[in-house]
Amino acid sequence: MESSLISSLLFWYLLLLLVGFITPFLKFLKHQITSKCKQTTSLPPGPKPWPIIGNLPEMLANKPTSTWIHRIMSDLNTEIACIRLGNIHVIPITSPEIARELLTKQDSIFASRPTNWSSEHVSFGYLSTIVVPYGEQWKKMKRVMANELVSPRRLQWLQDKRVEEADNIVRYVYNQCNKNGGGLVDARIVARHYSGNIIRRLVFNARHFGKGTEDGGPGFEEVEHIDAIFIVLRYLFAFSVSDYVACLRGLDLDGHKKNLKKATKLIMKYHDPLIEDRVQQWKNGKRTCEEDLLDVLISLKDANDSPLLTLDEIKSQIMDMMIATVDNPSNAFEWGLAEMLNQPEMLEKATEELDSVVGKKRQVQESDIPKLKYVKACAREVFRLHPIDDINATHVSMEDTFVANNTYFIPKGSHIVLRRQGIGQNPRIWKDPLRFQPERHLEKDNNNIDGFKNLSLNEPSLKLITFSTGRRACPGINLGSTMTIMLFARMLHGFNWSVPPNETTIDLSEIEGGTIKAKPLVALATPRLPAEAYEIS
Repeated sequence: MESSLISSLLFWYLLLLLVGFITPFLKFLKHQITSKCKQTTSLPPGPKPWPIIGNLPEMLANKPTSTWIHRIMSDLNTEIACIRLGNIHVIPITSPEIARELLTKQDSIFASRPTNWSSEHVSFGYLSTIVVPYGEQWKKMKRVMANELVSPRRLQWLQDKRVEEADNIVRYVYNQCNKNGGGLVDARIVARHYSGNIIRRLVFNARHFGKGTEDGGPGFEEVEHIDAIFIVLRYLFAFSVSDYVACLRGLDLDGHKKNLKKATKLIMKYHDPLIEDRVQQWKNGKRTCEEDLLDVLISLKDANDSPLLTLDEIKSQIMDMMIATVDNPSNAFEWGLAEMLNQPEMLEKATEELDSVVGKKRQVQESDIPKLKYVKACAREVFRLHPIDDINATHVSMEDTFVANNTYFIPKGSHIVLRRQGIGQNPRIWKDPLRFQPERHLEKDNNNIDGFKNLSLNEPSLKLITFSTGRRACPGINLGSTMTIMLFARMLHGFNWSVPPNETTIDLSEIEGGTIKAKPLVALATPRLPAEAYEIS
């Protein structure tokens, strides 16, 4: 076994050395010469790299890469490290202070994204927002997002659609309470179904691509669509050897390209006909008023009264919105409910708050959200302890700089990786960091009736990563927060939840090498409100 591993590593080493020698060597040599005078301080600590190829052999031998990075930082007892992959310095960070410095004080330097096959493919050639490198195209699409798609005015315009989907998910769970062995409900299906419904309604003004199901649940098409989105999320930000050796970019050495191509093709199977048909409707005058975000994107005009966006830009931006909307709310609710089932006093405390604010004769509405401080604290605690992924979207340094009071040198082109779980579970910042404790987010304020300060899911201090901060912060903070809190509130207010029969606790294991719950949460749900409260319009 050991000799096989050594042979495999030697093979990769020789291959990478052969195919990647000339260009990386020249770039490396140029960088060494130009930056030598600047290195009065050292790079962050990390494993000793091999010549030219850096630590790629170790990355290939230690899957998944995120676990390997975590182990390196733990062994070195550091909150910032440097791992050289090819000629690129990858800088993982678990220090909130350094993270704030990068994304506030030095935000203009770290506002770009890496270029790689996955990002280029999903963004239709860097046409959208999330993964697009810093430049005029990114600025254009960010303005579209912030001013036209997720502005407060636009969110208010789309409120009725969100309420309809909150109503629908309550109806769906209510129907599940009367079947599946007496109310056994798969919380993962519920959460992902709700998130997918909302973004489909906001973009396409339709809950389903097909007919759905009679009980309000997802049909085959919706399940396939959401599954494909999560596959894209899995591989879009994954570490791939081809990303660090330019001449290997055309190869699919780890299978990421095949899986990503298949998933994006499936998503566009559902998106393209709707988008292309709608564009044609606007061209031939059959459609003249805006009903959803697709209409907004199509009807935008430039200074010459011509369409502001091309067809590919519209498709790319819709892909962005789909993958950015479904992951965090669904993951947060599933983990939050799992943790609360193991600590029933938290469920009781949340429902007491909901009953106090809402009562038992109606459903929770978005106007109730400001008063739901404990429910928001539960959601924040999930973002801290159980983020959807340990690795946040990568930032790229656009020039040489220094961080941490000039302690560490960060070369131009470095990939900055904020580790969400590493920051959220940093024992220097959080007492008892592995314990789920929503109360840690509640601060006393005697000027408020309930005795606590107002609370939001955003965290600019970066003591936990929610929507990040700076130029590359998520512009959909209000939409994401509203979706997350409404899902928590509707489910906890509308239903009693308990551990399934013949079980005593919920297994809180994570998938191997990841942060998603290993086993989908299935719990027993029963209605807790009078029957008339479920008569939703």
